[in-house]
Formats: sequence, structure tokens, C-alpha cells
Amino acid sequence: MASIEDLPIRAELKGLTAYGAPRIDVPVRLHTNENPYPLPDGLVDEILAGLGPVLRGLNRYPDRDAVALRTALAKHVEAGTGLPLSERGIWAANGSNEVIQQLLQAFGGPGRTALGFEPSYAVHREIARSTGTGWISVPRAEDFTVSVDASRAAIAEHRPDVVFLTAPNNPTGNGLSPDTVSALYDAAQAAGPALVILDEAYVDFQRTPSALPLIEDRPLLVVVRTLSKGLGLAGLRLGYLVGTAAIVDAVQLVRLPYHLSAPAQAIALTVLEHAPALLANVGRITAERDRMVRALVAAGYEVTASEANFVQFGRFRDSHRAWREITARGALVRDSGVPSWLRVSVGTPEENDVFLAAVRERLP
Repeated sequence: MASIEDLPIRAELKGLTAYGAPRIDVPVRLHTNENPYPLPDGLVDEILAGLGPVLRGLNRYPDRDAVALRTALAKHVEAGTGLPLSERGIWAANGSNEVIQQLLQAFGGPGRTALGFEPSYAVHREIARSTGTGWISVPRAEDFTVSVDASRAAIAEHRPDVVFLTAPNNPTGNGLSPDTVSALYDAAQAAGPALVILDEAYVDFQRTPSALPLIEDRPLLVVVRTLSKGLGLAGLRLGYLVGTAAIVDAVQLVRLPYHLSAPAQAIALTVLEHAPALLANVGRITAERDRMVRALVAAGYEVTASEANFVQFGRFRDSHRAWREITARGALVRDSGVPSWLRVSVGTPEENDVFLAAVRERLP
């Protein structure tokens, strides 16, 4: 039987493994940064009632441009930021990963490069590879922050076509100030022009103000967000970008036709009507995050400052061995590949107690 090694795939894909988190049957799974709170029963009933007409129309294609959904997303973002928006500056796709893929299809590609500050979200690098975009890795500082001076120098040296910024950063949890975003945007345009993608997947949990208002006078800044984290819709797979109408026009050149299903659009529309109530869970999650940080420090661990719904903790002489031992004690965390560190997602108080008991038994 033929294996993947026998197939005539692209040379740069040979020997690689697919991105993904391990799925292990343990009592508590805190490894994929999910919101631990399911949708309330009343909202589920409302979604089910609204899906009836949609399901009866599944013989027809969905709205190709998702205008109603984009309009609702514009109102959702405006409510959170005060920035007046219309659907012309919003684009939605199957999770923020597909949004980023479409951006790199339009602004990256063979002969072009993207630059990111690592360790960071590995999928940025994966999507660059899948679109034939060259990848430039710039190391973060020892505390995993982004040094403005060092970053400006790297951008000036490499002159990338796309720059990735993350706020907060996954897997380390660091925030990123609007002043830093502004400074690096200016550096990218001085060396470019370059598209600057600000990935705000975890923005609902951060203390630092969002840099999204910067898009008003920065035409090559695009902010990417998701409904997976704060609103707890990871299973729906719906993300979106906020930028100029011109950027939305650009991604429409490369998006697949009818890429968002009618049920996904309908569910998202219903959920967005209840967004303020669902976001009340964010306070519960951040309070648990801060409790976990205090407990980890008291147990002798080092912790990276986190503004997300996860915490990076260490330092371990052998992080993968530590991961196995914590998993054996009933709590699945993430070995994200950062030497000496592991990452744990914030769960319910009961789930977090299982994790904390496991790490107290296995000291760093």
C-alpha cells in the first residue's frame, strides 16, 4: 500500500506532519483554548427553531457574500469598540484560519514573504507554507514580548510583504499595546508596503485595549477575530476580519464560492443577538485564569504574563515528560513546542482544580 512518502506532493511538504492537538481520553481536557461554557438551553432552542426554514432550503446555495452576517458582525464590533463600521469592511469565513488563508492567497504567495514573531500561533507559519509564501521567523524577547526596536530592525532588513502580529499571543499569552502595533505598522510601510495582520483571536480576555481603532487611518492594517473563544462557538468555525473595503474586495478575489454554509450563517446571526449575555462568561474565565496563575506561582512554577484564556507555565527540564506526567494525573494540557514550557487552557473551576492538583503532585 502506498504511503504519503510515495506520493508526488510538493517538495516542501515532504517529511512534515499535520498540525493538530492530541485527542486523549482523560477526565479534563485543557489543551485547545476552548471556552468551557456551552450555549444556554434557551439559546439552543432558539437556534433550533430558526434552523427549520434554513434546512428546508438546503437545496439552494447560501448567500455567497453573507451580507446579513457581515452586517451583524459590523454592529457587534461597533458595540464593543465604538468604531462605526459597515459590512463593506467586514469579511467572514470558516474560522479565522480561513480568513488568514484568504489574506495570504491575496497578499502572499510564491516570491513573497510573511514575517512573524515567534513563538506564536504555529498556524500562521503553516498557512504561509500552504500558500507558497516564504516565512521569516523573528524571535521574541526572553519574556516573550515583542521588542519594538528589534522588530523594526527585522522588518527593515527583510522587507516582508505580510507582517503577523498577535494580541494576545498564543501560546505565551502576552498582550500587545496599540502603540506597539502602530510603530510596527509604520515600520512595515516604510520597508514595504506590507499588509499587517493583527490576530485578535483572544481579544475578549485581554486587559490591554484593542488596537482595532487604528484601522481608521491605516489602510493596510487588518484585524482578524473569531467567534470561537469569547462567544464559545469553536464548533461552528466562524471567524472574520475588520479592515478597509478594498481589503474585503481583495479576499473576494480568492475565496471559494459559497464558502459559508447557510446553517452556519443562520446560527451565527442568532448567537450574535445574544452576544452581551454570552460574553458575561468572559469575567468568569479571566477570574479563573488569575486564580490559576496565583496557584501555579505558589506551587513553585514560573508563569508568563497572560491576557488570554490560557496560561503558559514552566520551567521544566523536560517539558514533554512533564506533559506526560500531568496527563497521567487526569489533566490534558498542551506541549506547544516552546522549550521548558507547557500551556493550559482555563476550564471550569472544577476542571481547573483537577489540573492544579495534578501539577502540585508533580512539581517543576
